[in-house]
Amino acid sequence: MFVRALSLLLLSLSSAIAAAADADALLARARAASGGAGWESVTGLSGQGEMKAAGLSGPVETREDLRTGRSAVRYSLGLYKGASGYDGTIAWNQDPGGEVARLDAPEALREARTAAWLSARAYWFPQRGKADYGQSQVREADGRRYQVVTATPAGGETAELWFAEDSGLLERVVTGLAAQDRVVTVLGDWREVEGLRLPFRQIVDRGVGGANRVEIDYASLTTKTTLADADFAVPAMNEGARIVDAGGQTRIPFRLVRDHIHVQAQVDGKPVRMLVDTGGVNILLPAAAKRLGLSTEGKLNARGTGEASPDVALTRAGSLHLGGVVFDQPLFYVIDFGRVLDVEGEDFDGVIGYELFQRFGVTIDYVQRELRLSRPDVFAPPAGAKAVPFTLAERIPIVQGRIDGRDVRIAVDTGSGAAIDLHSPFVRNNALKEHYAASFEQISGWGVGGPMRAWPVRLGALELGGFVLGDVAASLFTGDKGAFASPDVDANLGGRVLGRFTVAFDYAAKRMYLAPNANFGQPFRADRSGLALLRADKALSVYEVAKGSPAAKAGLAAGDRIVSLAGEAVATRSLSEWRDRLASDAAGTTIEVGYERNGKAETTRLVLADLIPEKGPRTGR
Repeated sequence: MFVRALSLLLLSLSSAIAAAADADALLARARAASGGAGWESVTGLSGQGEMKAAGLSGPVETREDLRTGRSAVRYSLGLYKGASGYDGTIAWNQDPGGEVARLDAPEALREARTAAWLSARAYWFPQRGKADYGQSQVREADGRRYQVVTATPAGGETAELWFAEDSGLLERVVTGLAAQDRVVTVLGDWREVEGLRLPFRQIVDRGVGGANRVEIDYASLTTKTTLADADFAVPAMNEGARIVDAGGQTRIPFRLVRDHIHVQAQVDGKPVRMLVDTGGVNILLPAAAKRLGLSTEGKLNARGTGEASPDVALTRAGSLHLGGVVFDQPLFYVIDFGRVLDVEGEDFDGVIGYELFQRFGVTIDYVQRELRLSRPDVFAPPAGAKAVPFTLAERIPIVQGRIDGRDVRIAVDTGSGAAIDLHSPFVRNNALKEHYAASFEQISGWGVGGPMRAWPVRLGALELGGFVLGDVAASLFTGDKGAFASPDVDANLGGRVLGRFTVAFDYAAKRMYLAPNANFGQPFRADRSGLALLRADKALSVYEVAKGSPAAKAGLAAGDRIVSLAGEAVATRSLSEWRDRLASDAAGTTIEVGYERNGKAETTRLVLADLIPEKGPRTGR
């Protein structure tokens, strides 16, 4: 056994030495082709040029500190003005509204370390950052041949380095090697500058139909630049939003629809109904933007819980009022939500998201149906609340929890009406379909990318912030597209769990606070019908019927129009109320269903049943 282990160790060591030697040859050739010894005296690089993205164009300025890997980019694309950078410790983003996020989630730190390693040209100067290399492979792209080697900087994510066979130059870098997060950077238009060869053209492609492709064409690049710490420092947030009351607080009533928070607001003095979403940006639906008289520009792609990537445009209003909060000249992303309004069962005009949470302390009182917003200096957590630290990945707060003894990284999403959805990599890696004996798949949610299908199960115990929730109705996502296919987060926590607490968010301190409310001990109800329903004119439209479910046994099918339930016209209640009844009425309850199929009136009897049986609540602290 010892001899075999020693042989494997020597074989592994030999492979590592061979890979390093292979990479050294490629790196030495690339360095010689792009300036050789001239790079030894270079400490900084700055450039100015034009950026093109989303059908827009405008000026861009970039700066890199080759000694430390610090970097910054600042750009203006029509309405979209922003910046991002790495200050040597943490990555940051500044959004068009002026909101600034410190990206400290583990995946964000890995990405930042690799970007810093590349900026420092540490592949030529190992003293600036070590990396492990793989064996090179020959690949082709765009009719050209490349020698490709993988590099994993210390503490960073793995990147592919593509060296052109003809020139020897590093012409392509691929990061986020999982298909979900793949980013391809292509370097071209090489020119002589101060004894070096530098790429005057960069294309960054995130692979979503080309709409998220960024092109930079430099007018100038120079190593004769003076760098200052302020060039890379996290910028201060602007004063683009404020609470009018001198006390720095305001209260806003809300309605709860499908465990989504609906609030009334005003855009340019005109009323709008908005959803409140921790993970979202400020959004208007196209019909709302048109009604408000707002013109749009640009074209991006959105990534949501569904598989599709809908188009996104941009618009800017004069003002947004939410209770006692005023946003000056807010930027909105304009996105077509498809059939989400019919899924929700009620109209709304858009989303208020990250911009609100980043600027103010936000307390959500699910029992009183009230948002309480506070300036950061006067924010106080709810009485008796426990603090749960979080990190930020993009704009989403990520907390640590446990599910049936397994550690999980959980995204906190007030824009989700579910209890908790487990991401597909986590489901696969832990064989959770088998562990929970998941028996069928159904529509579990609906986002900007369309419907999401998952396997409903019940968890034994969800632990969060020192609290334990038992018998939680959850969904196992197994797809390979959409936000829930990301390997960086294990689960997405929604309103059905959050609604059992008074929840507060302090983004400045990176803390979420949880205080159990009157709903804390309530059982987690789940649909007992097998019907996926949409709003229709004075009816409910059946979008899908789960196989083997009570609805299937009753003979109901996709396309049926349900006009009455239990002898009551469906128009007398909201879709949300009917969904609640189909989940809360006891198993074994018989409901008479009146429906139309191909213009013909029909009736049937639906006997509710537990599709995922309750195991009995186990809740506590």
